[in-house]
Amino acid sequence: MKKSRLEAPSQRKERISILRKLNFTLVISVLMMTGAWASVNTPSSAQQMGQNSNTAVQQQKKQITGKVVDSDNLPLPGVGVLVKNSTIGTVTNPDGDFLLEVPENAEVLQFSFVGMKSQEVAISGKTTFKVVLEIDAIGLEEVVAVGYGNQQKKDITGAVSSVKSENFNKGVVSSPEQLLQGKISGVNITSSSGAPGSGQRIIIRGQGSLRQGTGPLFVIDGFPIGLAGTGSESSPLNFINPEDIESMDVLKDASATAIYGARGANGVILITTKRGSAGISKVTVTSNVGVSNIARKIPVFSAAEFRKKVVEIGGALTDMGANTDWQDVLTQTAITNDHNLVLKGGSQKTSYYASLGFLDQQGIVIETGIKRYSGRVNVTQKLLDDRLKVDFNLSTTVESGENCNASTMVSQMLGLNPTYPAYDENGDPTVFNDVLNPLIDAKLYKNFSESRRIIANISPSFEIVKGLIYKLNFGYQNTSGDYDYQAMPSTLPFERGRLEQSFSNGRNTLIENYLTYTHNFGDHNLSFLAGHSYQNSFDRWRKWSIDLFAPTGVEPHYNPGLGQEIDLVDNKPEGWASKNELQSFFGRANYSYKGKILFTATVRADGSSKFGANNKYGVFPSFAAGWRISEEEFMKSLPFSNLKIRAGWGQTGNQEIPSKITQALFTTSVSSTTSYPLGTTGSYPAGTTYVRLANPDIQWEVSTQSNVGVDFGLLNGKLNGTIDYFHKVSNNILLEVVPPDPIQPATTYWTNVEDMTITNDGVEIALDYQHRNKGGFSYGFGGNITFIDNVVENSPFTILTTGGASGSGLTSATVNGYVNGYPIGAFYMKEFAGISATGLTQYVDWNNDTKDTDADRHVVGSALPDKLFNFNANVGYKRLELTVNFNGVSGNKIYDNTATANFYKARLAKSLNTTAAAIEYPTESNVNPASVSTRYLKDGAFLRLNNATLSYSLDTKNIGIGKWVEEMRLSVTGQNLFVITKYDGFDPEVNQDSSQSGIQSFGIDKNSYPKARTFVFGINVTF
Repeated sequence: MKKSRLEAPSQRKERISILRKLNFTLVISVLMMTGAWASVNTPSSAQQMGQNSNTAVQQQKKQITGKVVDSDNLPLPGVGVLVKNSTIGTVTNPDGDFLLEVPENAEVLQFSFVGMKSQEVAISGKTTFKVVLEIDAIGLEEVVAVGYGNQQKKDITGAVSSVKSENFNKGVVSSPEQLLQGKISGVNITSSSGAPGSGQRIIIRGQGSLRQGTGPLFVIDGFPIGLAGTGSESSPLNFINPEDIESMDVLKDASATAIYGARGANGVILITTKRGSAGISKVTVTSNVGVSNIARKIPVFSAAEFRKKVVEIGGALTDMGANTDWQDVLTQTAITNDHNLVLKGGSQKTSYYASLGFLDQQGIVIETGIKRYSGRVNVTQKLLDDRLKVDFNLSTTVESGENCNASTMVSQMLGLNPTYPAYDENGDPTVFNDVLNPLIDAKLYKNFSESRRIIANISPSFEIVKGLIYKLNFGYQNTSGDYDYQAMPSTLPFERGRLEQSFSNGRNTLIENYLTYTHNFGDHNLSFLAGHSYQNSFDRWRKWSIDLFAPTGVEPHYNPGLGQEIDLVDNKPEGWASKNELQSFFGRANYSYKGKILFTATVRADGSSKFGANNKYGVFPSFAAGWRISEEEFMKSLPFSNLKIRAGWGQTGNQEIPSKITQALFTTSVSSTTSYPLGTTGSYPAGTTYVRLANPDIQWEVSTQSNVGVDFGLLNGKLNGTIDYFHKVSNNILLEVVPPDPIQPATTYWTNVEDMTITNDGVEIALDYQHRNKGGFSYGFGGNITFIDNVVENSPFTILTTGGASGSGLTSATVNGYVNGYPIGAFYMKEFAGISATGLTQYVDWNNDTKDTDADRHVVGSALPDKLFNFNANVGYKRLELTVNFNGVSGNKIYDNTATANFYKARLAKSLNTTAAAIEYPTESNVNPASVSTRYLKDGAFLRLNNATLSYSLDTKNIGIGKWVEEMRLSVTGQNLFVITKYDGFDPEVNQDSSQSGIQSFGIDKNSYPKARTFVFGINVTF
């Protein structure tokens, strides 16, 4: 049992990347607001930068110039320079120079830069300045979001990691979770597929719950929007434009997450969006164009090999004379356009950020892709001598897609006879007699979707007396979506036509009130937080369908009235609605002595409408302490720039169960199984039966976690690292079970499984080194590794099935589940032992009873990796910079359901394509069926070059545009450049949902959408 952890890159690194790294995402946003834009001009270059024509200052002015460097006398670009108590400011150019026009009576200049200590310099009649900023070792002064507030990094006692925008993954990013992949130790992010907009599974410090939908909690600008997905086809965060995100803070241990109580059992991710700055107004345009192709093909037989192999095994060859590579035919070179336009700035009292974004991402599988339009406005207004501060955030997103059934396309591209011609002599898709050409299939069968989301929150805070602040947080989220499945009517090939339409909408309302009090007395600092939260959510879904459309050329989803057949058998309307409420009381206390002895205590009481009256509320406490040893006198002679030890303990909860399950459920129907006839003849009357038993005693699932960590810095802050050990135990496991007594009015009921636990133990190690030489050369490298053990104990079940297989004869066959003494997602199946003398599959006789039965199934591996590793490197010379990021996992297996369903000898004998693995055993019978076994269980370890970016910042002054353009950066990014793995599927990073009974699955590859290799060309211009 080990686990390794890496923390966010050091501020030294941030200092350098802020100058040199930019999100090269194409930006096409335009949003104008407030008159503050007209009040400030943005500087353009070394000699002309920073001339602020603040029309509010009607007095004599003078010009001042200067240069900002670090302790090695190297120039610092991007340093904020502001006249204190004014809106007059600028930033230094790439050479560290600035020029500013200031009033004659200006007294003090303020200099600020991420990773450096802020500094104030008196003007005192001078007109030329040279300012040296000191490095802030590992960014100890950096402010990190911790839930209902912020803390300086040096004061944090819990396991919290932060990634800023300049350190996010680059390239085509359709979902914000991808920005974090490989950046933080203990966090495993896996794509559900390679499709545009696909969902991401995020597991923080091991999987601790059985149910689907039990990922970490997302909180956006203080608004909890819900839990992360666990393998769904789409991402719950797709509505956020990644370009709008300033930072993502990950709360990993219970001492950090307990402030979110019932929803913090699997970690919390705080997303902070960008805001404007007083004194500096900017317009930034970014544009990215991506070119994507399939990264790896599966080596099915070519047409020539196919003809030979079918004959060799004695199969029935169907040869139509073509030489078709269906993987080439059904994939494409996909183009992505990502454009954003951002306007930000402000005055002394008002700051603003506004953006519009457009993403058009084609999929590499034909007839797939998404489009997204997004807009955001963030405003901060100060009033009443700055005692009242109002933050307002508004965002809206529309995402649409028009997609074929990608899983069907993948199955067809792998299994279709390669001698079939894709196109006829006229260039049209060929019509086959025995199978539907997938080119036609992609046009006939489509899924149309459009989802809309508006999220707004307003957070006024008022300083009642010095140190005492009241804050109100009101948030509202509205979602709606339309989803159409269409079978286009056709005569050749014949299709009668069908339309299924479904509609969803939901509301999420939050209101919070809390008080924060901070007081310093001598060497002591105290901070208290106390508050109340109420959140109400409502969701609704409806569906109906109609059949039999005439082949008029009109698509059914444009005119459902053309359908001619509707009944209550094939077209019965469906729907559901749910309403949930969560009321919470929370508090936190922080104490520090001389900034080196630190204590934190947190408690939250949550009451949820999902639980019965007997256990409505759960209480979740936590405690943590820290000691900054580097501040002690006896450490002054040692080489540590920072040394802190931390320890914490806490509890968090899980309420992710269906609504109303604590109550009994009945159903009424007319059936011989639900009632008796009233007479000897006649119909049956309506009868009512139990569907679910009531259980008012069901209670919260609880996760208890301990954490011990060390943060350290060496070499004057150039080398920084973190080591953490954690132990997390989940109990009171929530589950739907079968009653022990077979004579019951209902077949299942919900309960807490007594004594069953899920334990995660791990060690996280993170290191980061950054160095700059005189002459403009810089380099750095970093990495993190996580060792983790996961085990299920005291389960009363032989196996709780999580993932099932699919395919001919395979439907619902158990692949993996929860087994005592093994990790979550343990693969539970028979062990392949070769081919018998009869040509059929034989298995290991696990129980030695000489019989081939289900009793021979046993645990043969885990879908969860026991090691996560990531590393990165950067090198730069003046305006040129190269960064690379690698990520990987090991210790896990993948069940290749794609191979089980497609690559076996019987299919080849029927003139369907396979790989060489299907004929690995010459004596295997042509009628031997494929079945779930270790024959298709494969090593899932991999190492991937996730992304590499080469960027160059132009000297806008030298090329003659410095008067208007502050910065221009060109970049090229490669994504998924290569992967080293033994897995022979499209990609070892698979996470398709194969869940059963709402229990989430892991590590099953079912015709997964292939991953793309992408090259992105970007330009970022700031005016």
